[in-house]
Amino acid sequence: MIPGGEEFSFAHPWVLWLLLAVPFLAWLKGRRGGSAAITFSSTNLVEKLGSRRRSRAGAVLLGLQLAALALFIIALARPQLGRVTTRVQATGVDIMLVLDVSRSMLAEDFSIGNQRANRIDAVKLVTEQFIRQRPNDRIGIVAFAGKPYLVSPLTLDHDWLIRNLERLRIGLVEDGTAIGSAIAAGSNRLKDKEAKTKLIVLLTDGDNNAGNVQPLTAAEAAKSLGIRIYTVGAGSVGEAPFPMQNAFGRTVYRNVPVNFDEKTLQEIAALTDARYFRATDTSSLKAIFSEIDKLEKSKVEVEKTARFRDLFHWLVIPAAVLLLLEMILSNTLWRRLP
Repeated sequence: MIPGGEEFSFAHPWVLWLLLAVPFLAWLKGRRGGSAAITFSSTNLVEKLGSRRRSRAGAVLLGLQLAALALFIIALARPQLGRVTTRVQATGVDIMLVLDVSRSMLAEDFSIGNQRANRIDAVKLVTEQFIRQRPNDRIGIVAFAGKPYLVSPLTLDHDWLIRNLERLRIGLVEDGTAIGSAIAAGSNRLKDKEAKTKLIVLLTDGDNNAGNVQPLTAAEAAKSLGIRIYTVGAGSVGEAPFPMQNAFGRTVYRNVPVNFDEKTLQEIAALTDARYFRATDTSSLKAIFSEIDKLEKSKVEVEKTARFRDLFHWLVIPAAVLLLLEMILSNTLWRRLP
């Protein structure tokens, strides 16, 4: 990218591969030498006659030819400078991702790359993939434990959104699971938006045990605002290994029961005309986000305009000058005998 917003590119970049032939031609020419102007029965007659001057002259003339050839090849690739403007005329779907960051999300019953991983790391990985699959939707993030907090407002700057997602960790707020308050916080970020479709994707692994708003009450309010809530219950069935510190400061694992109010999550989704999913491992979590991605698609019209100006003449002119100089020198100062 050139300062000022202009972009440099080649219309035919594949032509630049021909530049590889230039050093090969130089090597070939140096190995074979120039064609003889006069044939002698023995080189002993002229071996000392201007040998150094002729060698230097031949190298300069060959350099001029090869430099001109390289410039012509680059010009043939059509270097261009200009602007590309893309306008998204329909913003698609507005999505608030409401993610549980309570201490129970440290349970290591998920995996990443065949390595055991805790729930929060797996959720961050899959959430990032989901965000990258929806470049034309405004997406925001609310995290919650004992109370909700805003990680990112709705934005189309998904690189910035993902950077904020990566900084998400356990322990930023008091522990607990305030599902109702988290839904209310996500709904508040969507209520004044004019998007055709407004969604909350709620992921949690626990029961509502904190906050001032009951989950179903928050879901009723969301429904009145035209918001659908997809709910995801994260965690294996039965028990999950949980990291703890022993008396010597070492990390040990103890299996703890996995309990959360699955019935309430189902009711929240049904109340808002959405769906409930259960993620017991990383692969099922990926499948869930993929399913939500397929369910909530919108048509997006993209208008792309490009204005470029060609720069090839800035290469053709010096290439022609180099060839002209080579012709003048080879026929005057460094002229070969006929």
